Amino acid sequence: MMNNFTNKTHTYAIVGASNNPEKYGYKVTRHLKESGHEVIPINPKEQKIQGMKAYKTLKDCNKKIDTVIFIVPPAVTEQVLKDMPKQIKKVWMQPGSESENAIKYCKDNSIECTHNTCVMLEKP
Repeated sequence: MMNNFTNKTHTYAIVGASNNPEKYGYKVTRHLKESGHEVIPINPKEQKIQGMKAYKTLKDCNKKIDTVIFIVPPAVTEQVLKDMPKQIKKVWMQPGSESENAIKYCKDNSIECTHNTCVMLEKP
C-alpha cells in the first residue's frame, strides 16, 4: 500500500475524521489533505470536517474510494467493514482500530488490509 502515497489520484475515506486537533482523526485527515491527497471525511456527527463535506457513512458518499482508513474503536471498525460498499478492496486500520475479527473479515472477503502501523509514519 505504500506506493499509493505517491499517487495523488488515490482517494482516502477516513472513518473517524475529526475537527478536534487533539484527536488522531484530525491529525491523519490534515496530514493526508496537506500532502495533496483527496480525503473524504466519514463521521456521523459532523457535516463538515476541516472545511470538507463529511459523510455519515461510506455508503452516503458517491465518490470513488480507493482506501478506507479507520481511526475508530475496533467494534466500530468491525461494523463499518460489514456495511462497506463491496467495490472497496483496501483498508488501513490505524493502531487501536484493529481487531482479530476485523482482520479476519478482510481476509475472508478479499480486502487488502494494512494494520499495526500508522499511516503518518509510512508516508514518505
